Amino acid sequence: MNGQRRANTRRVRVGGREIELTNLEKVLFQEPGITKGELIGYYGRIAPVMLPLIKGRPLTLHRFPGGAGEAGFYQKKAAGYFPEWVNRVSIDLRMGRAEKRMVQITCENKATLIYLANLACIPHVWLSRTDRINYPDRMIFDLDPPDSGFEAVRYGALIMREILMEAGIEPFVMTTGSRGLHVVVPLDRETDFGETREFAAAIAGMIAGLAPDYFTVEIAKQKRAGRLFIDTYRNSFAQTAVAPYAVRALAGAPVAAPVGWDEVKDKRQKLTPRKYTIRNILERLRQRGDPWEEMDRKSFSVRSAAARLRSFSRT
Repeated sequence: MNGQRRANTRRVRVGGREIELTNLEKVLFQEPGITKGELIGYYGRIAPVMLPLIKGRPLTLHRFPGGAGEAGFYQKKAAGYFPEWVNRVSIDLRMGRAEKRMVQITCENKATLIYLANLACIPHVWLSRTDRINYPDRMIFDLDPPDSGFEAVRYGALIMREILMEAGIEPFVMTTGSRGLHVVVPLDRETDFGETREFAAAIAGMIAGLAPDYFTVEIAKQKRAGRLFIDTYRNSFAQTAVAPYAVRALAGAPVAAPVGWDEVKDKRQKLTPRKYTIRNILERLRQRGDPWEEMDRKSFSVRSAAARLRSFSRT
């Protein structure tokens, strides 16, 4: 029994930090038999690409100790047993009322990413960074597929890109690893969540108005009538989105993968929300690089874009 425990437990040093890795042989994904050890190895290899995209962002952890297919739970607060070197941040959830503060963690280095992988969790990140917590640097449109499936999402994302480009906004796109796509826009952090959310809702409403038989902003599923739902509600204070390159708790270990617009446009690419997994995403990165590497250099002003969109809508 002790020998088995030693085989399933290993101490490693990452960036000068010692981490105990446990249950390495436990199968977390029954199909295709991916172990916890393989999951941890993936996060170690993806760290140089993933970390710049999640640093400084408070995390919510979606934990699956029983593996994919089992019931998970969400953890927002930093646990007392987290190592002292895991970065913590105290956040005022009521924007000025101290009695509603919560201590959460951020992932600043490879050691923390490995530690979180050992907890078998999916990191979800805020759309803002801790140094300017009420001013998002990301705006997200979550395209939730109707019953007709992913083709509607693919087409909808391309239409959304065309409208955003008309407003001088260069959007980016990511498969969620689950059902749909996230269209993501980098922001200059000059507008707060309230103003950003209003702008996102205006864009979604404009798109739904241009093609009301195809798109909807109706929250109630029974009112969508098979149309593609453009969800903008993540663009609110303290809301989160799955982290880029995070592994989802689904069969095959799919990854939330940033992709190029050419992959969305070209049907021959056979893009699906779960096309990339921990077993093929690294090869894709070797071949094409990270599509989001230059994202922050292309941030835009919500106010300037809103003025351009108003002008566009009048023509």
